[in-house]
Amino acid sequence: MSFSSEVKQELCGRVSAARHCQLAELAAILHFCGQLGKDAEGHYTIGLQTENEMIVRKCFTLLKKTFNIETDNFVDEDQMLDLFPKIGDPEEPVSSLLLKNACCQRAFLRGAFLSVGSISDPSKAYHLEFVCPTMEKAEQLRDVMQGFEVPAKIVTRKKYKVVYLKEGSGIVDLLSVMEAHVSLMNLENLRILKEMRNSINRRVNCETANISKTVSAASRQISDIEFLRDHYGFSKLPAQLQEMAQVRLENPDAPLKDLGQLLDPPVGKSGVNHRLRKLSELAESVRN
Repeated sequence: MSFSSEVKQELCGRVSAARHCQLAELAAILHFCGQLGKDAEGHYTIGLQTENEMIVRKCFTLLKKTFNIETDNFVDEDQMLDLFPKIGDPEEPVSSLLLKNACCQRAFLRGAFLSVGSISDPSKAYHLEFVCPTMEKAEQLRDVMQGFEVPAKIVTRKKYKVVYLKEGSGIVDLLSVMEAHVSLMNLENLRILKEMRNSINRRVNCETANISKTVSAASRQISDIEFLRDHYGFSKLPAQLQEMAQVRLENPDAPLKDLGQLLDPPVGKSGVNHRLRKLSELAESVRN
């Protein structure tokens, strides 16, 4: 099962106790993937455009709790007349009257995610999105999320408007808002492992780069010293540079700090670096 399916499975098992929250979640499902109408015989019908059976069961659980509508019966006219004013036209955004309370807004986001939401595998990338049919619905969804300080944005993809999050922290916050606590903990565990892995990789890359830099510098130093020996002569060098040149040739792999301890008297890392730089500058001068 994908991580997105795990989140939806958890959300399907979360049913608010309050009727106003149940209405908000039901409204989100019907507005994002529902169809209200009549069949050829004039019976009122409620349909859902989804292949996920869990979402269908969740929707009809909410219909049973809020309007006492059974899944094995046609919706009678009285039930429909009660349903429409409260839920509103599915072609429009959900009525703001259903989203007055923070608890109802959480339920609305749950219903929206169940209907048109998805989340990528967090071990590979952080991406959560809602694919909305209209800009009005996308803007309402974004505004509700931003009300919880979740930094959602909107982008156009073909004929759809996509509300999305691309940061792990924002996705964690949204899962918390929707009360998908198990999925949140699973995501946090994956984030910790991912951050540890990235930290180790960065450290290894940094150490590798430093080693490469040190080896490259030592190679250039030895090349310059050998050039001076063969084309200039150590005897022409000042005593300190003669000693430095000899110590470096005898210890090609030693770091600067260790080279300094081999000098008489010992000098610090900066002193060794200064003398080696002088040797390189002299070699360059002789080459020119």
